[in-house]
Amino acid sequence: MKSILILPFIVFGTFVNAQTRIEADRIFDGNEIHEGWVVVIDQDKIVAVGPSASIKIKAKETILLPGTTLMPGMIEGHSHMLLYPYNQTNWNDQVLKESESYRVLRASVHAKNTLLAGVTTSRDLGSEGAGYADVGLKRAIDDGLIPGPRLLVAGPAIVATGAYGPKGFSTEIDIHKGAEEADGNELRQVVRNQIGRGADFIKVYADYRWGANGEARPTFSLEELTTIVETAKLSGRYVVAHASSDEAIRLAVLAGVETIEHGQGATKSTLELMKEKGVALCPTLAAGEAISEYNGWIKGKSETPNRVIESQNSFKTALEVGVTICAGGDVGVFEHGTNVREFLLMEEYGMSRIEILKAITSGNAEIFHLEQTLGAIKVGLKADIIAVSGNPAKKLSSLEQIELVIKDGVRVK
Repeated sequence: MKSILILPFIVFGTFVNAQTRIEADRIFDGNEIHEGWVVVIDQDKIVAVGPSASIKIKAKETILLPGTTLMPGMIEGHSHMLLYPYNQTNWNDQVLKESESYRVLRASVHAKNTLLAGVTTSRDLGSEGAGYADVGLKRAIDDGLIPGPRLLVAGPAIVATGAYGPKGFSTEIDIHKGAEEADGNELRQVVRNQIGRGADFIKVYADYRWGANGEARPTFSLEELTTIVETAKLSGRYVVAHASSDEAIRLAVLAGVETIEHGQGATKSTLELMKEKGVALCPTLAAGEAISEYNGWIKGKSETPNRVIESQNSFKTALEVGVTICAGGDVGVFEHGTNVREFLLMEEYGMSRIEILKAITSGNAEIFHLEQTLGAIKVGLKADIIAVSGNPAKKLSSLEQIELVIKDGVRVK
């Protein structure tokens, strides 16, 4: 579609003019849809929002976007900027055969594609063997060197010794790992070191596929997980846990983590515990489907894999129980810039469109402790605003049709 004001693509972006008025058919403010509302921004802040006739500010510029919906920039809850789809290059080869410099250059393209897809903030859940490259990527974006979403980064995740990959090599060789190994008393030091090197939060693998038969089993004791959480909390940071088996999820919740990543093995009683403790579930539905497709599954034609069925069932039960849903797809396992794939699956698996819209904006902002600055179109908050064609409350796939992206008051699309 064409807007009255032509919006050229600018790689690094430019500030909108002081007091810019943006008019669309409607606004989703992070909570509900308002027909006929407009928003006014001044540099990087929202200064007015409401019914068109009630906004008296004489803006120096007006952007007219008929046929669109304005909404807060989307917030991705689970990404890996330093990974790309495994059907292009498998995880082992990305970790072992690609230099960090090469991976960072690829990640800069991933960041740009993510931003242009309307995702203005993304939580990155581990560099997967690239050390603190995510910290550097974040800085490059913040300093305006490259375009990308605002990043929250974990650095290298924490794994129990011997649990994580790459695996399958000679026992005489120490292989470069996809995360940082630590156990017992050394966990405090590792958490503090990661924080000192720039981690915004701590990610721990509460389980992994290291069971006697290759099944996912807990990797850390409750005491170890509690040590990680308590150490992070001293600095005002939180912990997230990769966990797909019920016992590992339960231990992580009892230890005080704030989000469970994946969680497909959670029983109803464990999900009820998550609800009681206020722990959010980040289901990564799209990653489960993508990996199954790489393994030969043809959706709608071949038998649905157990992994996908488990994800469907745990997600539906989580909705029934009332667990807070963190919207995050594990993007990187699938193509960066196609984040909406996860949100469409959330609808397919039973979540309402309006609740999904909340989850990808104000919901994730609250989970990530960003609600005072992001996640809503509200006076005083950051000018992170996108326009999508049509009405996503009626057709969620409208989120794939991005007409405008403004991040921190900078127009990038």
